[in-house]
Amino acid sequence: MHFKIQNNEINDNMKITVFLTLCLCLTSGNIYAQKYLSERAFQSQIVKDEITRAYITPVKITWQSDKQNNQVKNPEVLLTQFDGQLTTSRKGMCVLRSDEEAQASVLLDFGKELYGGIEIAAAIRPEKRPVKVRIRLGESLTEAMSDCIDNSVPGIKSATNNHALRDFTLEIPWLGTVEIGNSGFRFVRIDLLDINVELPIRSVRAIFRYRDIPYVGSFKSDNERLNKIWKTGAYTVHLNMQEYLWDGIKRDRLVWLGDMHPEVMTISTVFGNNEVVKKSLDFGRDTTPLPGWMNGISSYSLWWIITHRDFYVYHGDLDYLKEQQSYLSVLIDQMISKIGPKGNEELDGGRFLDWPTSENPKVIHSGLQSLMVMAVQAGKDIALWINDEELRKKCDTALLSLSNYSPAIHGNKQAAALLALADIISPAEASQVILKDGGNGFATFYGYYMLEALAKDGKYQKAMEIISDYWGAMLDLGATTFWENFNYEERLNAVGIDEFPDPSRFNIHADSGDHCYIGLRASLCHGWASGPTAWLSQHILGIQVIEPGIKTVRIHPNLGNLKFVEGTFPTPYGDIYVKHVKQADGTIKSKIKAPEEVRILR
Repeated sequence: MHFKIQNNEINDNMKITVFLTLCLCLTSGNIYAQKYLSERAFQSQIVKDEITRAYITPVKITWQSDKQNNQVKNPEVLLTQFDGQLTTSRKGMCVLRSDEEAQASVLLDFGKELYGGIEIAAAIRPEKRPVKVRIRLGESLTEAMSDCIDNSVPGIKSATNNHALRDFTLEIPWLGTVEIGNSGFRFVRIDLLDINVELPIRSVRAIFRYRDIPYVGSFKSDNERLNKIWKTGAYTVHLNMQEYLWDGIKRDRLVWLGDMHPEVMTISTVFGNNEVVKKSLDFGRDTTPLPGWMNGISSYSLWWIITHRDFYVYHGDLDYLKEQQSYLSVLIDQMISKIGPKGNEELDGGRFLDWPTSENPKVIHSGLQSLMVMAVQAGKDIALWINDEELRKKCDTALLSLSNYSPAIHGNKQAAALLALADIISPAEASQVILKDGGNGFATFYGYYMLEALAKDGKYQKAMEIISDYWGAMLDLGATTFWENFNYEERLNAVGIDEFPDPSRFNIHADSGDHCYIGLRASLCHGWASGPTAWLSQHILGIQVIEPGIKTVRIHPNLGNLKFVEGTFPTPYGDIYVKHVKQADGTIKSKIKAPEEVRILR
């Protein structure tokens, strides 16, 4: 059968004819048509992975069950590069052997937090049956050395297999390679469970899964601690940029729309416009039919609006912003219906700001009132950009009503920060509360908004000192990514995440935590903790976007006690480069390079 097509044109009728003919061939046993349709069906099943894989060799053998060459032989082999191909030789292998008296175990350190799994390459051995091992992944050394206990036990402080398996058994093949695991980890412990057999291993490599994207933004100053904090925040978010934008890579591998805001600010600062942001914002919208609240939490729908406003400011995609118009308009109506007669918020659904304030309804009310103001203002900004006059008028009316009500601060840093950012209290009033007792009372999530409130009051040096003390303390305790939670007062005489447990000292991972992050269940790579990265670029490097799409930028550095600062900032037209050097008389000399499409204000 032949089809002759004139002038390479195919109309709809011809497409139908071809399709029906192929169907007829299929039912009549035409093998070529069957193959064609089969291949098309198979192609439709394929979903390409957005994520890159790489292999990482461990940097250190942190612990082994014996050093007498009995249970663990030649472990240093595991620290050498492996090209992925086994041979039939047993020479140069690490050999594990357990017996009735002792178990062969080894603990590997990959040097920094990773997301992915592990690959074990096992060499030839006399017996061909698989050998059983136990694998324990850990974000901390303590977690990798711990047992996994049922999380239903109240007050549990041990590790769990929630969201991602980190403690499991595995059979290793004869002369073969196996890949396993999908979690966040830095440490890997391997125990040989079978006894009186030898397990020769050529390699244990981490399978690192990440988006292969450049770090376009940068920050460098004469303060190496601040430089490291900036980079650590960027890396923390990078690990959480998986298929969607997650909270954490071990636990909380979900799209939480409120928690996204600091992550989106960091992504815009470091990576520019990345598809994971739109994909995650749309996921929140499409999985939350109104009148529902995103993630069941009213404030998270408010943050969705604020995030859209800020994302547009940085990237200027008007067509994408207009796609939100119908949902946004109904959501704004829903929010307005939750304004009480005195201008007070009366939001229903889950009433939540962050975990440290979750048991204080008065503070939550103050925060939600602030977020209502911020979200309605964001809605008004969006209405102006998409030329929706009806929506703008609704927002103006709602803002007027909300302005009649001023909740109390309650001596709380989260409440003070949001109230200042919403212009309900003065920045100076907020600073008094936020700076009291330094890093005590700070939080990894809402710490970003505390820093923003301090900047609004011109307290740049004080904010940098807080960043150095609070986020820097996590680095002192072994962090390579920032954590879901950190209580500053617990840092003293604490066992770090890269140290062995010591019963005489407070264990910063096992003994800390509350709510959903008790003990070792806590995530040590949480994107919401990356706030200082965006903050340092905006306020110290001084790059502030004035016109959507980064068409106009004000560059106003605030060096505090720093001698110099330099860095880059991504725009749709290329990078902005700035360098600010403090002169002997205290003035700042600046060097600025920007794409010609970007107007620079000083």
